[in-house]
Amino acid sequence: MKHLKYIFLSFIICSTLSCKKSFLTVQPQGELSEAQLTTQDGVEGLLIGAYGLLNGNVNGTWGNYGAAPSQWLFGEVASDNAHKGSSNGDQPNMNAIERHAPTSTNDNLSNLWDRCFEGIQRCNNTLRILASLQGGAGTAKFGDARAKEIEGEAKVLRAHYYFFLVRVFKVVPYVTETTNGAIVPNDKDIYPNIIADLQTAVANLSTTKPKGQKARMDKFAAQAYLGKVFLYQKRYAEAYAQFNAIIAAKPSLINLPYSDNFDITKEDGPESIVFVENSVGTDGTGGDNGNVGDMLNFPSGSAPINCCGFFQPTIDLANSFKVDAAGLPLLDGSYRTNPYISDLGLTADQKKTYVLNTALALDPRIESTLGRRGTPYRDWGVMPGDAWIRDASNGGPFLPIKNTIEVSQLASGTAPGSPNVTGLNINLIRLADIYLMAAECAVETGDLGTALTLVNAVRQRAAKITPQLANGAATAAYKVGLYPSFPSADYARNAVRFERRLELALEGHRFFDLVRWGVAKTTLESYFNFEGKYFDYLKNISIKPRDEYWPLPQDQIDRSQGKLVQSPGY
Repeated sequence: MKHLKYIFLSFIICSTLSCKKSFLTVQPQGELSEAQLTTQDGVEGLLIGAYGLLNGNVNGTWGNYGAAPSQWLFGEVASDNAHKGSSNGDQPNMNAIERHAPTSTNDNLSNLWDRCFEGIQRCNNTLRILASLQGGAGTAKFGDARAKEIEGEAKVLRAHYYFFLVRVFKVVPYVTETTNGAIVPNDKDIYPNIIADLQTAVANLSTTKPKGQKARMDKFAAQAYLGKVFLYQKRYAEAYAQFNAIIAAKPSLINLPYSDNFDITKEDGPESIVFVENSVGTDGTGGDNGNVGDMLNFPSGSAPINCCGFFQPTIDLANSFKVDAAGLPLLDGSYRTNPYISDLGLTADQKKTYVLNTALALDPRIESTLGRRGTPYRDWGVMPGDAWIRDASNGGPFLPIKNTIEVSQLASGTAPGSPNVTGLNINLIRLADIYLMAAECAVETGDLGTALTLVNAVRQRAAKITPQLANGAATAAYKVGLYPSFPSADYARNAVRFERRLELALEGHRFFDLVRWGVAKTTLESYFNFEGKYFDYLKNISIKPRDEYWPLPQDQIDRSQGKLVQSPGY
């Protein structure tokens, strides 16, 4: 499974909403027919193809940014956690995502739509041909156990692709293996369909990885996704049950090193629940199976890996890692008082004499999240500031870390000739996320004691992080304290939400969290008011109800013969 091969078949290349009838009446030469695929090998190959879209790539490494499984653009740049970064003129359509001013022709929207529906079509083909084989067509059918397992795998994958779509577009057509080429309107809530797929998967899958291959979806993955979808539906008790089952079966989070989640040599560990297995170097695809969605998100200039300066953490995010004397987060927003902005805005002469403030009281997770001048950046050396930043006036003084790799891993962990295409896996749902989603359910169901225990477990793990050193001295006054109590539901809710930001920063969750919590408008407008003091392009941005979602790609509406309607407000 590490070396996924893309499967190009006539009936899976066809776009879900744009196939022409003439295409379906001609059997292209040199391609397998549906009858030829109605075998055990054919179904297994189709399922591998359905997994193949998890990295958001159909063919080629460039241009997969909107479909990145990390969801860095829609989940983070659209939030208060990240700037698009780079220069203003590079990938200008991303500027519109950051400023919440997109049009329906924004190529990042089409990118996500097309890749997810390609993945859905591959899942549908797997399920349809599996049913045909099991029904007596073709050669020998699967045993019941493997047939159920394949159905479970395909339905987790289909649920994943639909979940990515519905979070971004809200109004999405639901196409299944029985749709038979009909153009489907987007006039129904598809969350019940996603839930039904995941419930089937939970019932069909075991906690043992199918075929013994670590990258496949198992029962834990199905439970995690089902719980997350229930959470988005505010079905807290049902979500809580799914999360608790996973927590009970997994080792304690407290003893799992935080940095292992972002280390290519330690990925696939016990914290990884749902993840995208990336591969480079030895699979013959030239990087197509690598982490192509994040290939722009490396430092710039003289950095050892330097493309292309995108995805820069915000000043607001950097300051959110400040702590009080007890080592607790500043939940009241006072982290913005006297903000830490590194060397941003200093003159050239002032930058020459810049000295890092090592007395700043910080949560140590900041050093695994963002690079800041004067501190070690992985094994690359001390981050020098502007020399690694493409345009600090556009993206700020900070750099992302979680999506990068060590220089010592370049030979084995990057695609030949493309050091910015790595084999680092992407965690879609990891165990700390499960703890914090369970804590959220605990708050909303009145179980504040359990919420406190879960949040403090996440913080206990953070407290074990080895302090970062430069020239033999700590680069900040690191401290992580535990909450003594949650005195009220409101306090607990705020603490859980803030902990999600700290623990999961730049992992694709933030904007979607703000929307489901119903605080996107207040949070983002407050952020724009703060961050706009440093970046003129963020001034005077207001968030309207429509801005919780994005417009459907115009080309899809044009092709739908009137069946698709635009997202509300666009």
